[in-house]
Amino acid sequence: MQESVLTKLFLPLSLGIIMFGMGLSLTVQDFRRVLLYPKAVMIGLVNQIIILPLLAFAIAKTFPLSPEHAVGLMILAVCPGGATSNLIAHLARGNVALSITLTAFSSTITLLTIPFLVNFSLDHFLSRSQSIHLPVLETMAQIFTVTLLPVVLGMIVHRRYPKLSHRAEATVRRVSTVLLAVIVLAAILKERHHVVQSFLQVGPASLALNLASLAIGMLSAKLLLDDLKQSISISIESGIQNGTLGIMIAATLLQEPAMAIPPAIYSLVMFLVGFVAIAIFSRMVQRSEQNQPAGA
Repeated sequence: MQESVLTKLFLPLSLGIIMFGMGLSLTVQDFRRVLLYPKAVMIGLVNQIIILPLLAFAIAKTFPLSPEHAVGLMILAVCPGGATSNLIAHLARGNVALSITLTAFSSTITLLTIPFLVNFSLDHFLSRSQSIHLPVLETMAQIFTVTLLPVVLGMIVHRRYPKLSHRAEATVRRVSTVLLAVIVLAAILKERHHVVQSFLQVGPASLALNLASLAIGMLSAKLLLDDLKQSISISIESGIQNGTLGIMIAATLLQEPAMAIPPAIYSLVMFLVGFVAIAIFSRMVQRSEQNQPAGA
């Protein structure tokens, strides 16, 4: 995706609106929930901040990806979960409060980790002569502007005008969904001459990353926790990444069209897998509730 009005203006603006919509549903209390779910939050953050990038690195080394596509997969893996993960957690009957808490904390932490891990990926998968430098401070400033700042503004609106934010949240969420679809389609259309070949090259790796991260999230939570709904939220937060942010980093900050393909294709795969996950997880919760003794 070459530098254009889409990448310079529309993409960051759309991401800002999406994150603002997430902020409309957040309160300071959501951040304090770490005290209520310390173990669950730690498991979720370890999965997302540490295990997911390691998993993506292993997949990038295992699958026959071009260096640019390998970097794109790593960019995706170091991005936090987005508002989509909260929606899927809700539909899958997971613990939504935990999902929101994990999204809020991971969005804050990855503000610091993204520049360093992306630069590591550039250095590792591209030769020194081809490597593209990602300025740390500039990257942190831009990511803060389009992600964390809109969330904070949304939280301020929610605090000062709770009724207005409650009415606006559903509309903003719908607009965000449409914008996300437009961004993904635009990223693919920009590379439409290579999209079939790119899907064949990147699709299996994207699917493997999506399924493996969901599975590891669920298994680790089931082993360490005794709460199905918390396990579902941890699984979803581990396996549903902010593809929009990944596209922005690749297309706007790095201005590398090939690197934007894995986040774009992953976003399509993610939605398909997400619908299946919703059906499976909802059934698991339903069965669990049916098996509980009366009055439990």
